Amino acid sequence: MPTLREILTVVPAQPINMGGFRVKQPLPHDALDQIDPFLLLHHARSRITAGSRPQAEGVPPHPHRGFEPVTFIYQGGVHHRDSRGNDSVIGPGGVQWMTAGLGIVHSERPPRALTEAGGEQEIIQLWINLPARAKRAQPRYQGYQADQLPTVERDSAVVQVVAGSFEGTEGPVETHSPITALNLALHAGSAVTIPLPEDHHAFLYLLDGRARINDAQEVAGEHLVRFAPEGEAITVEASASTRALLMAGAPLNEPVVASGPFVMTSTTEILEAMRDYQQGKMGILVETF
Repeated sequence: MPTLREILTVVPAQPINMGGFRVKQPLPHDALDQIDPFLLLHHARSRITAGSRPQAEGVPPHPHRGFEPVTFIYQGGVHHRDSRGNDSVIGPGGVQWMTAGLGIVHSERPPRALTEAGGEQEIIQLWINLPARAKRAQPRYQGYQADQLPTVERDSAVVQVVAGSFEGTEGPVETHSPITALNLALHAGSAVTIPLPEDHHAFLYLLDGRARINDAQEVAGEHLVRFAPEGEAITVEASASTRALLMAGAPLNEPVVASGPFVMTSTTEILEAMRDYQQGKMGILVETF
């Protein structure tokens, strides 16, 4: 039996109003600033009204620099456009992994099919810090549909491998620092043991349901579990049907200075990012509908 990691913190996702766009936010939290290299997690559920206009929904064009905004799509879909010419619709079970790097402007809208027919949209957006050496890397967009992401089944539990590896199965997403990203789907009574790279920081976010973690603590949906870096694995046993996101990453141990959509290592770099965006150096995105 592998050595299980200690549970350090369990925090609830708090409701946040992002300019009229309501999300649940467990990270950052009053009790938890960041889990290096993971900076922010937003869990959003929304109802798209049939016949609504795509340009009136979602998030309009906005800039980023210095980190990776990653969107996991659970229901509905997301139409990604950016100033580098990427134009991509990803459906349920897929992922949009964007490296902002040097700077990019993008928008996140519901797909036209969803606005026409109406329906539920559910996503998680996770901000992953980039190492200082990669903060000015060329921007990159990686979009994968559900059928392009491998899965492993164990004891009625399904593990989708997005990045890193699980039991010899490799995820297709390329990362600038070592990252493991796994989506878990468990029926009541099913369980899975997940090995974790030594010293990587890790957390588990339950979207719904309820699960017993490390045979030690019962955790409900919309809660985040932070683990100690020591130990070889974690176990998840579902008390009810449960979906969860497991993230692990090598800590960067570098300064973090953030302001709005920019994450750098100093105030000077933040001011440079603001200036470069205002001067159009991150590109321009003109959406067509």
